[in-house]
Amino acid sequence: MHPNPAFSTADDAAALAHVSEVAFAHLFVAENARMLVAHAPLPVVDGVLWLHLANRNAMTPLLPGRRALARVGGPGSYISPDWYENPANMVPTWNYRTTEIEGEVQALGRDALEALLVRAAATFEPRVGQGWTMDKMERRRAEAMMGAITGFSMTIDTVRHTDKASQNRSDADAKRLVAAFAAVGDGEGAAQIRRVRGW
Repeated sequence: MHPNPAFSTADDAAALAHVSEVAFAHLFVAENARMLVAHAPLPVVDGVLWLHLANRNAMTPLLPGRRALARVGGPGSYISPDWYENPANMVPTWNYRTTEIEGEVQALGRDALEALLVRAAATFEPRVGQGWTMDKMERRRAEAMMGAITGFSMTIDTVRHTDKASQNRSDADAKRLVAAFAAVGDGEGAAQIRRVRGW
């Protein structure tokens, strides 16, 4: 995570809100001399992370009872030194948000897996204006699909969050960056600066 305290927060609730908003993670596990990574949707429910992986994923049999690290990324924007008032004193950089979570992972039984899938659909379908549910699948097909995946819960014990949105720059430079992002079509980059400054 970024070492500058201006970009970090001790507010775990804000970090988990970011995780809930993005809801997709890289999941890392160390296995002997190698690192494994999987990519998975990651709803947060009552302070616990929920995910599922294909049974054929190399990480699936390793996860139960193991400690893992989940990394959730967010918007990121390149910043040119030329956008600052005094570019000769600046270097290129990026604004970005990211959250890292560590905790122990446990496998779910079939009923809990189905409850996870139902909740995931209820969480994500409204984001795209749809209303798909597990009930729309033939039951035999649903059982076959669930038989090909494993669900997991991850208890959270460590949260680290970087929210880098030019907090270490003057209001004047921040306004210049907002204008520059708008000019290059990066509305998200401009929105992140406005968000942290309350503009």
